Amino acid sequence: MHPPKRRLFDAFAWIALAALILVTAAHLVTRPPAMPAYADVRAAWKPSEAWLYDRNGRLLDTERVDFQRRRLAWVPLGDISPAVRDAVVQSEDRRFWSHGGVDWLAIAGAIRARWTGGPSRGASTLAMQLAGFLSPDIAAPGRRDWLTKIRQMRAGQALASHWTRAQMLEAYLNLVPLRGEAQGIGAGANSLFGKRPADLTRTDAALFAGLLPDPAAGAKALGARACRIAAAADCGAIEAAAATLVSGERAARLDPALAPHLAIRLLDTPGKRVTTTIDRRAQQIAIRALRRQLKGLGAERVRDGAVVVLDNRTGDMLAYVGGVGLGSTAAAVDGASARRQAGSTLKPHLYAQVIEKRWLTAASILDDSPVQLDTASGLYVPKNYDHSFKGPVTVRKALASSLNVPAVRTLVLDDVQQFRDRLWTLGYHGLVEDGDYYGFSLALGSAEVSLVEQANAFRTLANQGRWSPVRFVRGAPMGKPRRIVGAGAAFIVGDILSDATARTDAFGADSALRLPFWAAAKTGTSKGMRDNWCIGFSDRYTVAVWVGNLEGDSMHAVSGTSGAAPVWRDVMLALHEGRPGTAPAVPDGVEARRIALPGTREPPRREYFLAGTAQTEMAAAPEAARRPRITSPVSGSVYAIDPDIPADRQRLGVAVSGAVAGHRLLLDKKPLGDADAGLQIVPRPGSHILALVDPGGRTIDRVRFTVR
Repeated sequence: MHPPKRRLFDAFAWIALAALILVTAAHLVTRPPAMPAYADVRAAWKPSEAWLYDRNGRLLDTERVDFQRRRLAWVPLGDISPAVRDAVVQSEDRRFWSHGGVDWLAIAGAIRARWTGGPSRGASTLAMQLAGFLSPDIAAPGRRDWLTKIRQMRAGQALASHWTRAQMLEAYLNLVPLRGEAQGIGAGANSLFGKRPADLTRTDAALFAGLLPDPAAGAKALGARACRIAAAADCGAIEAAAATLVSGERAARLDPALAPHLAIRLLDTPGKRVTTTIDRRAQQIAIRALRRQLKGLGAERVRDGAVVVLDNRTGDMLAYVGGVGLGSTAAAVDGASARRQAGSTLKPHLYAQVIEKRWLTAASILDDSPVQLDTASGLYVPKNYDHSFKGPVTVRKALASSLNVPAVRTLVLDDVQQFRDRLWTLGYHGLVEDGDYYGFSLALGSAEVSLVEQANAFRTLANQGRWSPVRFVRGAPMGKPRRIVGAGAAFIVGDILSDATARTDAFGADSALRLPFWAAAKTGTSKGMRDNWCIGFSDRYTVAVWVGNLEGDSMHAVSGTSGAAPVWRDVMLALHEGRPGTAPAVPDGVEARRIALPGTREPPRREYFLAGTAQTEMAAAPEAARRPRITSPVSGSVYAIDPDIPADRQRLGVAVSGAVAGHRLLLDKKPLGDADAGLQIVPRPGSHILALVDPGGRTIDRVRFTVR
């Protein structure tokens, strides 16, 4: 038998071993995960937002990129209102600045309150809560057992031994989850109070601290808790503020929201900061001008619009307004990048090409009269905007007044494929088909283009034919300019577009296109009144405006000068305030000459010519020298038989022009008679084709008309 002392020693040994095993097991079970360093936590912070700045570093817009939580940039402790810091410490961990991560006095008080049944105060310190933010597995919802609490305590002690108190408070305020999807003081101050963290008041601080135990608390509970934190004698103001916070009425956007469509285009990564070439003043000018015009027109007439402003010299995008909301039914669509039918805005590039080739001059005579053209899909019969014809007109008059028929005749002289290729070179990269696909209607802008493409193509004319890409981001390399249009042709077209006298018949003497300084401009309206454009330039800026309905329905009672042009005018005037635009110098290879224009309604004038093409008189070709054609009936005409007039008394007269001796007319492929015989047609219901054939039997003209 063992002596008693031996048995007692063995018992104590076993007890010590058991205690050691229990302590070791407890130590292992309650060991918290390793806590990261402060520097690592801050470096790993990824905001949910990205930021867009103007060329001078001023905020233009923010874009939500990460939709899991709403986070803003990390806020240093010094940028947080002292009232918030004090309120949070007072309500959550009053001995925060003195304890080592665990408040043993608070724990003792919590144990005594549980034993005695008195009011309980939480013993979880800011360090322990922060540990839960950094390692969510030790702060999972519903886990309040003593093992989890010990793990939190040990993690809090670990943080307190390696972090400073200021670092812990700063991290806590940035990581704390708040109402809704907001996380941290930055997002909370913005979404809950409409303020910056540094601007929060004592009342705001009390409400902020009051949210921490229960971010989803109702107005009554939040108001009572905030009132206790503020130790206010009268809780009325705090309770009212709590009700406002819960309702969401107090929140305001600190985001200026000046360029939302550009933000979507350039911001794609959380935390990304992009400094653009945008000038905030120019952006605001464009927004105000577009908003004022759309408001004046009314949503029942037109709902959408867009504005682009380029710096002529650098190609910098100074303003990019994809839309301004108001009555829009498609406000998220970027009107500055969406492709729409160009209308008459492509005509300047067509005339520049034929002038550059020396096939026409600004004084050349074009025939503005009915014309029909054979195409693969049938006859193409262009008409002017006002459905009238002006007769012989010069290129200057035709372009300035935006006449359609002369433009189509010019494209016939040029070549559809060559014109399509010129437009592609100018940056109209929506024209992916060959020339045959677009046909002669390309002269009238049947292709779809974007406002940015329009602006840069016209900027090429402003730069006397030199093209370079648009630049959106400050510091990005500038593209090397390359010549696309001859300097002389670009100058002459710009001079025509600046000629208020030449466009008087079409736009009036004092239209929105007329500025108190030199500027060139061109309007355009697409088929069905769906798009209205105005693009123009001065010596320094190119401004492009589109007005229409992004959903594609037609506008109501909106014309070229009443839709986009007033916006263009307002933006131009504001940009040039105090420094008006000046006319460009005449480039080498261009000469001025006084010219007479007999046979037209245009008076003698000074005109610009490429060297070697100047003339002192320009007249329309005599009738006999022109290609024979049918002038009546006009192709596309519809005639109705009058039932009250005897059938043999109803005739349709045929008229032809040019030297037609020996030519014959065919009606529906059957001989009608000699072209110079003054023939008349007995109308019969149906669709008919009248053809003019030369002595050799070749068809040189034909028209289609309908009788009902």
